[in-house]
Amino acid sequence: MQKIQRNTYTTTDALAEGFANYAAEVLRTALTRQQTASLVVPGGSTPRAYLPALAAQTLPWHRIAITLSDERWVDTGLHDSNEHLVRACLLKRLNVQPHFTGLKTPHDTPAAAIPEIEQRLKTLPQPFTLTVLGLGEDGHIASLFPGLELHKTTGVSTSRCIAVSPPLAPSHRISLSLDALANSAQIALVVTGKSKRQLLDRIENVADPAIPLVWLLQRARTPVAVFETN
Repeated sequence: MQKIQRNTYTTTDALAEGFANYAAEVLRTALTRQQTASLVVPGGSTPRAYLPALAAQTLPWHRIAITLSDERWVDTGLHDSNEHLVRACLLKRLNVQPHFTGLKTPHDTPAAAIPEIEQRLKTLPQPFTLTVLGLGEDGHIASLFPGLELHKTTGVSTSRCIAVSPPLAPSHRISLSLDALANSAQIALVVTGKSKRQLLDRIENVADPAIPLVWLLQRARTPVAVFETN
């Protein structure tokens, strides 16, 4: 599939540095054309390796608005919270604080919180300047999982987020919508592990419509920059 540009590194440290340099350049370039930029970051384990490298970049962070690709419906003080991860690995390492928009609210469920989260997301520069995503072994991105059949919708949705109840996950989730992700000016995918590399190999050969990453690639405005270890 031509909409992937793969950058392969021999170590996780090298990947982290390569990604951080790329992300910083994307944000710097955008800020030469506009007053503020927006950055979407994921949760999971992989960002623990590269978010500190991004925090070390010299950027006008006060001009960058940051939000999450998705969030588990748990207290933000818990280690399972993506906000908790981003605060620990990125925000607390910065001398100048960016504008951060979390996705968790006091509502009992993500579905009940959607109107408030939509209002929060409206305040961010859009389309998003740079969206960074991880990849699940089943091909899910953010909290868009196989079986949601989002690729079968027609037209462009105005919804910025959706509520998700993954069948095998312990908590409900909120996720940025497929259209909000795909409409980003630049998209990066950061992956580690043999099984995920093999999944990318398969997707390049056959665009399986059951895989959420394929839905994104089919709608993305520009090629997705992949950062991976070999």
